[in-house]
Amino acid sequence: MYENGTAVVFGGSGFVGRYVVQCLAQAGYMVRVANRRPDQGALLRSLGDVGQIAPFYASVLDDYSVASVMRDADVAINLVGVLSSTRGQRLEAVNVDGAGRVARFAAEAGVGRYVHMSALGASATAPSAYGRSRAAGEDAVRRHRPDAAIVRPSLIFGREDHFFNRFAALARYLPVMPVYEPDTRIQPVYVGDVAQVITRLATQDGYGGRVWPLGGPDVMTMCQIARFVLAETRRSKPVLVVPRWLARLQAGVLERLPGAMLTRDQLLMLSRDNVMPGPESGFEPFGITPRSVASCVPAYLDRFRPGGERAEMAVDEL
Repeated sequence: MYENGTAVVFGGSGFVGRYVVQCLAQAGYMVRVANRRPDQGALLRSLGDVGQIAPFYASVLDDYSVASVMRDADVAINLVGVLSSTRGQRLEAVNVDGAGRVARFAAEAGVGRYVHMSALGASATAPSAYGRSRAAGEDAVRRHRPDAAIVRPSLIFGREDHFFNRFAALARYLPVMPVYEPDTRIQPVYVGDVAQVITRLATQDGYGGRVWPLGGPDVMTMCQIARFVLAETRRSKPVLVVPRWLARLQAGVLERLPGAMLTRDQLLMLSRDNVMPGPESGFEPFGITPRSVASCVPAYLDRFRPGGERAEMAVDEL
């Protein structure tokens, strides 16, 4: 037994989850990685001591698996969420019903602390179905766990992100850099900083029953982000602002393709700023100084620079 008890992390093998699992292991918890793909959770075992991190099958869509993994747990964290509906995962089923299901079984199992990750744009009046589903998910959590700590990060970045990396891939392969909603402001926040806050909320008293919005130190427009990526990847290409009518037409096609690179709902998300409501970053109560985009992103965009393709191939051959 680990001295601090057992923590269950739903979505633990995902982008944010890997960092949260590592932080919990370092804090002395036995960590159950609850995921639809236990084989992915097994890859995280090296982040802790032998036997400290264990993969479990659990789907937020299934009562039995959620109840099973929650038994005798001291802490539960739900990081599961989808950006858009797919054939197997609908927004309402995952972001709303799934969120309520995990919170309900955490309450029934007597789990001590509960943390739910939402999103900064969560609102019942959000223009996007995603933003509305996140708000409804928060309501579902509160019905069962009014003591839950709810985290609302802005756009999360890090080495494995699907934001800066996608921009960099476009910079490598396209003759121009397309930008949608160029004046919309984003406040990117580093994944490791978000994981630290989630771990603090899950392992210390006094933080429950509140919403914790989180943003990084930089507020950037979509156009500024595009130019930053071009500069860091050393690509000299023009920035093309895509008109809204054309963006909707493109999204209507792309959302039907595997991977759904762009959807109409994502365009609606981009129609509103995604920034903190005030001057603070949200990290102040935790004594954490959030890392900037410039201090982290260039290190993992270097492979997209001219010649980076050869460097990647050389590493793969080793």
